[in-house]
Amino acid sequence: MKDITKMENLTRELLLEIGEDPDREGLLKTPHRVAKAWRFIAKGYEQELSDVLNDAIFEDKCSEMVVVRDIEFFSMCEHHMLPFFGKAHVAYIPRGKVIGLSKIPRILEMYSRRLQIQERITHQVAEALESLLDPAGVAVVLEGRHLCMQMRGVEKQNSFATTSAMLGEFHDAAETRAEFLSIIGLRNL
Repeated sequence: MKDITKMENLTRELLLEIGEDPDREGLLKTPHRVAKAWRFIAKGYEQELSDVLNDAIFEDKCSEMVVVRDIEFFSMCEHHMLPFFGKAHVAYIPRGKVIGLSKIPRILEMYSRRLQIQERITHQVAEALESLLDPAGVAVVLEGRHLCMQMRGVEKQNSFATTSAMLGEFHDAAETRAEFLSIIGLRNL
């Protein structure tokens, strides 16, 4: 990660530019806190799939749908650098290989901890699982709330964005897609 002192200085400059006094008691440690927070928020830039997997792909004869649902995610919008967050639902149909279930949320986390758009995260997770496992199909749905829509701009407080990536059987077979959507509680996509 980049120099924390430089991030602190940039934060101090930002405080000045918005009309604040960075020497005010309540803001004295803010530049350091912000720099530390951004190190955590952007830690996905320092990770690769191999770091996240830790050799947790196994040979197995399982061929039925595997679903991990309601995975919380948090990210930062690359357009406004404001948070967006929600739940992800991920499924795959094994074809000789399975992945440790905890690795699916870790893959999502790696991609989420970068400046992002929801559409890209959705496809990155699906494509990662497809390349790692060569499954019969992969499905990823993200449901997110975007503070760039809720705090500014259109200011729509109760809006959600839903994105999906359907690969293999989830794309080609309506009944497979419907089964997945039923499991996660969605009707149609």
